[in-house]
Amino acid sequence: MAYKGSGKDGAVHIVYTQRPEGEEPEDHDIRTLSSVLGSEDAAKKALIYSYKSAASGFSAKLTPEQVSEMSKQPDVIQVVPSRTYQLHSGPSVTR
Repeated sequence: MAYKGSGKDGAVHIVYTQRPEGEEPEDHDIRTLSSVLGSEDAAKKALIYSYKSAASGFSAKLTPEQVSEMSKQPDVIQVVPSRTYQLHSGPSVTR
């Protein structure tokens, strides 16, 4: 099931970034978000999660305009909508 919280208030997106060097990942994420949202306070409110292990990046609630601006940031590799999927089990087979 796709995330349906889009609209003028924005939707949750995952922002993949280059791994920061010499900076804590969450500090890098807030700085990157601040460059688009206009302030550190707005960035902290929009930040949902900072990815630190398997990937570098964060999830945040962004409007379509903010997604466009975020995609232009030098450390940003990709911005994708967050999706939630439900697992379905297959039919039970007995032998």
